[in-house]
Amino acid sequence: MTQAQNPFEGQRPHSAVTTARSKFKSRPHDVRNLYVSLKQWRILHAVIDCGGFAEAADYLHLSQSAVSYTIAKLQENLGIQLLKIEGRKAHLTKAGRALLDRSRHVLKEAIELELFAKHLGAGGGAEIRLAVDQNFPAQVLMQALKMFSAIADGASIRLAETAMPRAEEALRNMSVDLAIATRVPLGFLGEPLVEVEYIAVAHPDHALLKLGRDVAAADLERHIRVGAGYSSEMESGSANESGLGKRWDLSSFDTVVEAVTGCLGYAWLPKHRIRHWLECGALVPLPLRDKCVHKATLFLIHGHPSSATPAASCLAEVLRNLSAPNAMASRSNESWQQGDHA
Repeated sequence: MTQAQNPFEGQRPHSAVTTARSKFKSRPHDVRNLYVSLKQWRILHAVIDCGGFAEAADYLHLSQSAVSYTIAKLQENLGIQLLKIEGRKAHLTKAGRALLDRSRHVLKEAIELELFAKHLGAGGGAEIRLAVDQNFPAQVLMQALKMFSAIADGASIRLAETAMPRAEEALRNMSVDLAIATRVPLGFLGEPLVEVEYIAVAHPDHALLKLGRDVAAADLERHIRVGAGYSSEMESGSANESGLGKRWDLSSFDTVVEAVTGCLGYAWLPKHRIRHWLECGALVPLPLRDKCVHKATLFLIHGHPSSATPAASCLAEVLRNLSAPNAMASRSNESWQQGDHA
């Protein structure tokens, strides 16, 4: 007669399981059940950021009922009210605001972890996405990329030259690994990299250079100031001129130079980018009464500081070393002597 098989044969007794757990001293988050998913937090973010359930549904390509059910389930699982409906708008409660801010960090960390895993899988062929302020010295940037290519193991570079609003947007969308910008967005860490000097210039035939005296703020107010749209904060606020006189916002730095050399107005421009025009006399510094120049600091910002790849960290170190104050000063003097306007 065949002996009946014990259904519990081969299974460890409950006491053994308990002993194993205590032996490894599991942390609370290793054994605690999770009732809220990242998807639920993402849908909550969409409801708040888009301004309502219908708008969030359109943005996420979901039905409005699916969005409403997810939010209701999220509140049920948490045991707390996150939203209150006023009219057709959903507003955060005090508790909802506190949880929203923390959940954004959780979702960001999860995305960074996933990106980090993809970078590890790519190995030496990883791609570094770099956003650089349009006024960062091009000579320094090219030297950094040249040095990096000599030591990087097959990494590729995707470079975008942009102005601050777009650089900040790229950082918040987590679409860049490194950025060089004039402002460090809230929630990111940045380190000073270089200082850019701006000077006020005009064409030699411009009326401001025909006054026969120093130029005062009242004189500037009567003339057109030319600037690039989405330019740096320093350029847009130079000489405390905000709101004074007419301002023409053009599409690019090259267009601004064309306008100023065409005697259409004056501009505050980064000195290192206009040295060619200064040397040939197409642009002349304005004799301002206070003899002022203005400086803006460009910061190096990690898009994924907690999951930076070795390649991104290597490029950051190269940029950091090349942009050291002494190195910048020597390169600045050299480029001035050679007439290189980068």
